[in-house]
Amino acid sequence: MPNLMTAEELLQLGDDRPGELIAGEFIPMSPAGGRHGKYAILIGRIVGDYVEDHELGEIFGAETGFIISHNPDTVRAPDFAFIAKERLALISEFDEFLAIPPDLAVEIVSPNDRWTRIEEKVQDYLRAGVRLVWVINPKTKTIHVYQSFSEVAVLTLEDQLEGGEVLPGFSVAVGSIFSEK
Repeated sequence: MPNLMTAEELLQLGDDRPGELIAGEFIPMSPAGGRHGKYAILIGRIVGDYVEDHELGEIFGAETGFIISHNPDTVRAPDFAFIAKERLALISEFDEFLAIPPDLAVEIVSPNDRWTRIEEKVQDYLRAGVRLVWVINPKTKTIHVYQSFSEVAVLTLEDQLEGGEVLPGFSVAVGSIFSEK
C-alpha cells in the first residue's frame, strides 16, 4: 500500500513536483504540449470575458488545485475552472488549494491522455458536486458536456457550446473554438 499524502503535504511540495492527489496518492503531471495550452487559454479568454462582462464569479487557470474530497484527500487541477459569485464567500483562503469544487471544470485532452483517465477525472468532479464539466478534444474536434452522470452530450463542429444554469446565456459555436487562425 502506498504512503498516502494529504492536501497540505501536496501544497508543501510546491512547483518542484507538479501533480494531483488522487485518494491520497500523488500522481505526477508533466507539462502540457502547445496545442493543449492553446485551447486552455482560448477557453479561458472566451469564458473569462463572458464571466467578467456579466459579473458571474471568478475564473481559475490550469494548475489551480481544488480539494474535492477528504480522508484520503483528492486534489484535482482542471485546465480551466469557474466558481459562481455566490459561492466565492465559501473560500476562506486563496493562497492554498481551494476547498470547494468549481461550478465548471474544463479538461483539454492531450495526445498522450488515456480516455479512462479523463473519465476518472470527470467522475471525481461530478461526485464532488461540479455542476458542469467540459472535455475538449482537439484531435476529434468534439466537446463532451457532462451535467451529471446520465446527462452527457457530445458536441461537434456544427453545435453550440452552452453554459446552461452555470453560465446563463453563454453560447459559442464549437466550430469557432476549433477553427485554425
